[in-house]
Amino acid sequence: MIDWLQVVTLALIQGVTEFLPVSSSAHLLLPSELLGWPDQGLAFDISVHAGTLCAVVFYFRQTLFGLARALMPGSGLDRSECWTLIIATLPVLLAGFLLKELIAGEARTVVVITTTTLLFGVLLGCADWVSRRGQRRHTAIRARDAFLIGCAQILALIPGTSRSGITITAALFLGYHPTIAARFSFLLSVPVIAGAVFIMLMSDHISLSAHAGAYYVIAFLVSGCFAYATISAFIYWVSKIGLMPFVVYRLLLGFMLWIGIVEGL
Repeated sequence: MIDWLQVVTLALIQGVTEFLPVSSSAHLLLPSELLGWPDQGLAFDISVHAGTLCAVVFYFRQTLFGLARALMPGSGLDRSECWTLIIATLPVLLAGFLLKELIAGEARTVVVITTTTLLFGVLLGCADWVSRRGQRRHTAIRARDAFLIGCAQILALIPGTSRSGITITAALFLGYHPTIAARFSFLLSVPVIAGAVFIMLMSDHISLSAHAGAYYVIAFLVSGCFAYATISAFIYWVSKIGLMPFVVYRLLLGFMLWIGIVEGL
């Protein structure tokens, strides 16, 4: 059973890293490796993911409300963004269903997470470099590009990749401005996180206990509050400082994990 320190720390990490292009898996791995903390359990995972889901829904509530209105029969409103989000979501839902056993087991290792943290950190740096030297599009994501971003999002099923990182990377390579890429990535997280929460709720491995209820509530609140603050800060600062600080951070994190692996041999 995890204690209060673990609950708050892990929920904070999840809330901050879920929407940054830095890999939440790698960050959640560090406390367990350095401090020997036990696995937090599926119920805890559901709590923190539900918190981050509520955060992104609340932040984009007006946009999501507009998208819902557009889908109503006879609304006459533009549905193009609805379709791009649907198109970008379908590939990862299909891949997640087909590969869920592999991802939950063999792929979730320290070596895999370290490798993907470094590899996709370099790829994000390349995308940022290409974006800075090309003509950036400030327009909404097109349907064809949404499909390509959705296909890239499949790679986020590999622990350590970072869902926001790979979707932003793909959008930058396609010529979109970082703020447009970040916005689409965050909106795309809504169906993906909701799907992940649903799958976890349907799992046979869920173990709920009445005395642990307070832990789950605090985990939900902490992850939600920090996720909301992170979304706000990232969207504001991405156009100011770019993505290179996150690239440098990912590489440093990856090297730290790699040193830990080598020393553990």
